Amino acid sequence: MVQIPSAQIPGVYHRRIGDIVVTALSDGYLDGTVEVMQNIAPADAERMLTDRFRPGRRTSVNCYLVYSAGRLALIETGSGNYLLPTAGKLQENLKAAGVNPADIEAVILTHMHPDHSAGLTNMATGERYFPNAELIVHENEPKHWGDDGAMSRADERARKLYFQAAREQMAPYHNQMRPFNKSVEVFPGVTSIPMHGHTPGHSGYMIQSGGKSLLIWGDIIHVPEVQVPRPEVTMAFDTDPHAAAATRRRVFDMVATDRQLIAGMHVHFPGFAHLVRQGENYLMVPEPWDQAFGA
Repeated sequence: MVQIPSAQIPGVYHRRIGDIVVTALSDGYLDGTVEVMQNIAPADAERMLTDRFRPGRRTSVNCYLVYSAGRLALIETGSGNYLLPTAGKLQENLKAAGVNPADIEAVILTHMHPDHSAGLTNMATGERYFPNAELIVHENEPKHWGDDGAMSRADERARKLYFQAAREQMAPYHNQMRPFNKSVEVFPGVTSIPMHGHTPGHSGYMIQSGGKSLLIWGDIIHVPEVQVPRPEVTMAFDTDPHAAAATRRRVFDMVATDRQLIAGMHVHFPGFAHLVRQGENYLMVPEPWDQAFGA
């Protein structure tokens, strides 16, 4: 009798950017309600999702390995065990990709929300998941999430999931942190681009090699089906919603004008896509699966 598959294949996908290889790794996904979206009526958000065959707000969580100059970095660490059981799959997908976490020299974060940084540390043991990695992040992130005054002004959920989680995850890396405060090469071929708004230090990363480039834009969007055609839609967990929306419009204009390949943490896996203009609006065009792997 033929055996019926009982599990999905690993969430691993490779993409060449010149001499650099970028590997997308799925941490899973997070389902939630549309009420966290702002500047849009819930009924309108639900209609837009239904029109695009989405039963609800499903948020992909993606991480990216960067193989460059004989070295290995990881951009984002996923959500560990802080959020839903449908996420937190990074470690098993690293294993499926044949990667030993001890071989990762740098962990680079776009920001320190738990779906991006809560996979830094095993909270059951207090051990670093990446024992030999330097932690690279914009200086505003540890400064903000370590601010007792800002924490006191947050609601209970934010205090636990954002401030406390960030502090717990950062602590084992305190002697291995390299903060930056401007656009700078943080790893061979990888340059930081501050894109503040979603959080005080939110940053993207431009990967360039051999005349090719990829912009890993972090959390410029959370719900592609809604925020691409409606960039004014913000999220309840934006630290500065006005700045987040302004940054999104600026980045949309840049990548559409430059025909820039992007990858996003919340673009549906594997997350590689282009943005094109449609009149005054935008359309996201996912990149087709490349079986040849750039050969």
